[in-house]
Amino acid sequence: MTKKTAAPKPLPIRHYVRVMILIAVIVLIADLIISITSIIIVRQQSTRYLKDTAALYINRINHDFAYMNHYMGWTLANDETLNTMNAYRINSIEFLKSNENLHKKFTELQKNYGQEYNFFYYLKNQSYFLNCAPISVNYPDYLELKRQIISFIDDKEVYEKFYSKWTPVLVNGKYYVINIVPYYNRYLIGLISADNLIRPLREINLGESGYASLVDDHGTVLSSPVSNSGKAVRGEGRFSLLQQPRTTISSEFLNTTFSADMVIKFGAFEKIMIAQLLIVLLFFMVISSLSIIMIFLNRRVLGPIQSFSENLARINEESQPADYKGSKIIELEQANSQFKDLVQQIKTFKIAMYEQELEKQQIQLDYMKQQIKPHFFLNCLTSIYSMAQIQMYQEIEDMAMTTSKYFRYLFQNGENFVPLESEIEHVQMYLEIQKQRYRDAFSYQVELPEEARNVKIPPLVLQTFIENSVKYAISRENEMQITLTVQRCQLEEGINGTRIELSDNGPGFPPEVLEKLQGGLPLDQTKGTHIGIMNTLKRLEYLYYNLAGVTFTNLPGSGACVTLYLPDLPEPAAERKLDL
Repeated sequence: MTKKTAAPKPLPIRHYVRVMILIAVIVLIADLIISITSIIIVRQQSTRYLKDTAALYINRINHDFAYMNHYMGWTLANDETLNTMNAYRINSIEFLKSNENLHKKFTELQKNYGQEYNFFYYLKNQSYFLNCAPISVNYPDYLELKRQIISFIDDKEVYEKFYSKWTPVLVNGKYYVINIVPYYNRYLIGLISADNLIRPLREINLGESGYASLVDDHGTVLSSPVSNSGKAVRGEGRFSLLQQPRTTISSEFLNTTFSADMVIKFGAFEKIMIAQLLIVLLFFMVISSLSIIMIFLNRRVLGPIQSFSENLARINEESQPADYKGSKIIELEQANSQFKDLVQQIKTFKIAMYEQELEKQQIQLDYMKQQIKPHFFLNCLTSIYSMAQIQMYQEIEDMAMTTSKYFRYLFQNGENFVPLESEIEHVQMYLEIQKQRYRDAFSYQVELPEEARNVKIPPLVLQTFIENSVKYAISRENEMQITLTVQRCQLEEGINGTRIELSDNGPGFPPEVLEKLQGGLPLDQTKGTHIGIMNTLKRLEYLYYNLAGVTFTNLPGSGACVTLYLPDLPEPAAERKLDL
């Protein structure tokens, strides 16, 4: 028999509550770790992204500066426009045409690199200063720029300070970045305001309080003190780094005296962190509240519920009376009161159901036994009819007498259990009846030890399987052999019992029938076949409370084998008529 797997042990409610709290704490800690790690990773990735973006912009500006330096230098050295302008008077046609051509060239240059760039030229011999492209500088700043540039040109160190080097200058409180390219007494000047130069970096998200600025070699901020969100940048106190972490990225321009600084303040990430900490605090408050509620529930609710559950578990323990404890919960008090009445009703109901089940089983057993008796009786009549067809008169007389004795004993015996010795005598009588029909077509052998003669078994059990062997195994070609062997043995769980084996050398069970018998499936009885086997199995199931076992096998070579394992019943059960 298959060993059953032990069912999981049931646990109280407080166990599941503790498990839920433990899981919640673990999830909380994991969430906190993941949140901090995520903030660090996102900050690192954002900083790396901003560094790469700033590097790309700085490289582009360096390329633009280098190209404009080269373009202005090439124009001064190789373009005849400025030579013509320097050779003619300012109001001459040649000067004006050359001025127009120069203006067109630098206007195209301005379109390629942005309207923020301003270009001027200065003819020292004629003291003539004018823009050679549209300008974005207001007039007061223009006049101040003109004054400062002329003063720079008059300075003997102009080559060292400004040649091919973009340098910041302060004009009316606002910084500009200029580059002066000289060639003899002619000069070309490129100019852009510090705010316009830094504007693309300010479009990058550096946080709500982050900002980008231009800083010279002395640390002076050249651009306006405005954050990327448009707010004025306030001075940072002593504890500013603790209040709001910051990351500064500094990128230097080539051939300049200034650099670009980006101050990243991840205000959004700090808010996320604060939100996470608030969630943690809230969770701890919830855990504390749950703990207090658990203590209260344990004393006021879980304890009485557990006591009530134990009372429910004692319903089937008739020897142990239920212990009803008082509770301050009205519903449980009412349930306890109803529970007392329910236990009494259940006991009464169980007794009624038990008696009905006994009556039902008695009716089923009587019906099955009545099915078996006519079944065998009809088989005997069929056998007598067959012998009459071949005029076996003496055999008919002997078989009729034997059959009469057999059924006389059978109908007189209404017990559910008979001695094994009596059952085997009936089997031998049945076999003798069949031998009168088939003569030498089969032989049989019975082995019954002395200690098994008085064992009680249900009547007609062995006869049913013997009848099946005779019906399907007898052949006119070969002699059939039927063997019945009885042994006393010990069954599962230490129960004493009897092992009865019936075998023959016939064709064996058909595969489809054997498969159903071994699988415990019912056989098809619609055509009037297999009635005896199925009824016998049902009788064994009822009479032995599912403790009996029957196995069906086919022997190697040929033949069928049926083995019965019948446990010993208590003496009173073996003597009464199904008093279950």
